[in-house]
Amino acid sequence: MKRFYLTAAITAAALALPALPALAQTADVTIGISVTTTGPAAALGIPERNALEFVPKEIGGVPLKVIVLDDGGDPTTATTNARRFVTESKADIIMGSSTTPPSIAISNVANEAGIPHFGLAPFPITPERARWSVSMPQPIPIMGKVLYEHMKSKGVKTVGYIGYSDSYGDLWFNDFKAQGLPMGMTMVDEERFARPDTSVTGQVLKLIAANPDAILIGASGTAAALPQTELRERGYKGLIYQTHGAASMDFIRIAGKAAEGVLMASGPVMDPEDQPDEAATKKPGLALNTAYEAKYGPNSRSQFAGHSYDAFEVLKRVIPTALKTAKPGTPEFREAIRQALLSEREIAASQGVYNFTEKDRFGLDDRSRILLTVKDGKYTLAK
Repeated sequence: MKRFYLTAAITAAALALPALPALAQTADVTIGISVTTTGPAAALGIPERNALEFVPKEIGGVPLKVIVLDDGGDPTTATTNARRFVTESKADIIMGSSTTPPSIAISNVANEAGIPHFGLAPFPITPERARWSVSMPQPIPIMGKVLYEHMKSKGVKTVGYIGYSDSYGDLWFNDFKAQGLPMGMTMVDEERFARPDTSVTGQVLKLIAANPDAILIGASGTAAALPQTELRERGYKGLIYQTHGAASMDFIRIAGKAAEGVLMASGPVMDPEDQPDEAATKKPGLALNTAYEAKYGPNSRSQFAGHSYDAFEVLKRVIPTALKTAKPGTPEFREAIRQALLSEREIAASQGVYNFTEKDRFGLDDRSRILLTVKDGKYTLAK
């Protein structure tokens, strides 16, 4: 009997699933997903969870057993969730989390256990995490380059930076040094803030005093609107750039008029309608957005929904390949998934076209990015 379980689980009670015959249990592909549906980063995790309503219930004729847990954006909770997937659920695949710090935590567990891991937030994939982890979001260097090239085209010479005081903020700060500085730009001030902070007045005043031509905000979710709003309310007139971590309608809703004119890197899922018909990302992007907005309302599309949706687009290619050599629930199947991630090429999804290798665990190229701005309260392609 084929069954599909999708449990938005926060308590152990949500894992109390009906007993299945042993044969059916061994046939399922079990996928454990830890996302952030509560706390400051819920604006990222909720669309990732919602998008799971539109993914396949089976692949290659095999049912998918999907278990979803909330980690609240906390690395310790994410670690606990990942260990539960390993020990209790006997997961074949693990996904998560919605932000960088808990994604690192989950990757560590997955690599210790030898289970394929799909990160749903950009995170550094170091050699010790490279064997079993891949990342669905675009890598920082690909998204950063489109921002710095735009800065250069607008004659920007000096840049101020304000970002999270964690690994996501570090990734963007270091990327600007690696790519922006060689383009001839100078960073004149660096400020940081914590994800739960409710004020960045002190940091913004220092940035404005430095008087840069442009300011780069290395933040994600609704918290990215905090410095955006403060900068405009304090009279900053220069260009403001946001990362793909802010690409959602919630950003516009919270920032309001202060969002007007922002320059934002984004995945193509935010605007598949304006892509050429031959673009590989157009069809999956339209499919996701049509289903998502039909249920959650017009303009509810999200960069983050694309991350979890695309993980299943990848699985649609790799699971049938893995099933040729091994059965779910075995170490051999997990290894077969890992190998299939390396052998399958040109996997089209809403956010890009994936070609994973042993060294490139993001697997994306320039087809995975667009540049947006906000005009009259709506996202539009930037020029």
